[in-house]
Amino acid sequence: MELKEIQELIRMMSKSGLAELKMKKGDFELVLRTDMARDTITYASAPSPMVMAPAATTQAPPAQQDTKSTSPAAAPSTPEVSNNYVEIKSPMVGTFYRSPSPDKAPYIKVGDKVETGQVVCMIEAMKLFNEIESEISGTIVKILVEDAAPVEYDQVLFLVEPA
Repeated sequence: MELKEIQELIRMMSKSGLAELKMKKGDFELVLRTDMARDTITYASAPSPMVMAPAATTQAPPAQQDTKSTSPAAAPSTPEVSNNYVEIKSPMVGTFYRSPSPDKAPYIKVGDKVETGQVVCMIEAMKLFNEIESEISGTIVKILVEDAAPVEYDQVLFLVEPA
């Protein structure tokens, strides 16, 4: 590995907020750590996606409307998200892909049933394609990211209605 490649890895680490990077190519091994790295955390592979139910939110009471107004209040354009949906989040920073290659069908579509461990998408990070698996069985309600769009760590990718 050349010095320019190592410098590029360091730049990418600082931009993405990664704390540690381990890379092995043949007999060459490289370990990069920032001062944010913790000795107690070690990863053998890419972390699995976090699945969390959305936290309950309290709504403020509606503001008092002016009695002189004659137009009715507009209905919200997006339906309210049900509290029983579970989020599948991105475990890393990268580029989101719905299918294994441009000429293949997407892994899943809205309305598809998914099982625990089923691949739902891929995220490309530093030229590595990581398959993201569902940690819950259920039905895909919404896909929140466009194909080939950049995603952030912990960004919600899918909403799943548990089975």
